Amino acid sequence: MPAPRLIAFDADDTLWPNQPHFDLAEARLYELLSHYGTPEQLSNQFFALQRENLHLFGYGAKSFMLSMIETVIRLTNGQVSGQEIQHILDHGKRLLDYPIELLPHVPEVLATVKAQGIPLMLLTKGDLFDQESKLARSGLGDLFDHVEIVSEKNEATYQRLLARHGVPPEEFVMIGNSLKSDVLPVARLGGRAVYVPYYTTWVMERVSEEDLAGVSFQEVASLAEVPGWLAQLN
Repeated sequence: MPAPRLIAFDADDTLWPNQPHFDLAEARLYELLSHYGTPEQLSNQFFALQRENLHLFGYGAKSFMLSMIETVIRLTNGQVSGQEIQHILDHGKRLLDYPIELLPHVPEVLATVKAQGIPLMLLTKGDLFDQESKLARSGLGDLFDHVEIVSEKNEATYQRLLARHGVPPEEFVMIGNSLKSDVLPVARLGGRAVYVPYYTTWVMERVSEEDLAGVSFQEVASLAEVPGWLAQLN
């Protein structure tokens, strides 16, 4: 395959932690709302509503808040108190302004890859305002030549972006922690995908072994391995 002409990095749980903040907020809300059901009951209802609402609300903290409020309304037949709804909003708001702490090796990896002279892209999905805010808080903005914030990462999205940047799939590299969003669509288009596992994954980003059958991608133990792997391609 030809050398890469565009290298993209995912953001959440690739460059900085994200899912742990949501996991913690969810667990604390289940404690506060325990008189309405067990954590399993709350979780099952919440997950079902998140899946149901995804096409309307998209991803991120605002979607989290709305689906959690709807969960409690349904479980209580509308008897949830205003104070409890305020608790949900308070926890959700914290997901919109938490301090960004970079994951290990991120600054040096990005600087090393950028020094290779290949354009870098930040390619993330979610709420535009939220993702722009996280990038600004991260201090990494100047390292990227392009920033793309999309509502979904699927084959159609990647095709559209690559066409706009004039890069064929075989000259594109995507690096991220999500097999569903960062790896499978790119690999199926004929691009190079690098999987950087993270210790926790949102339930709707998980894929089955059947989905991975016959799909070719590179897995690394740490982001620190990425520069060396890219250097071999050149």
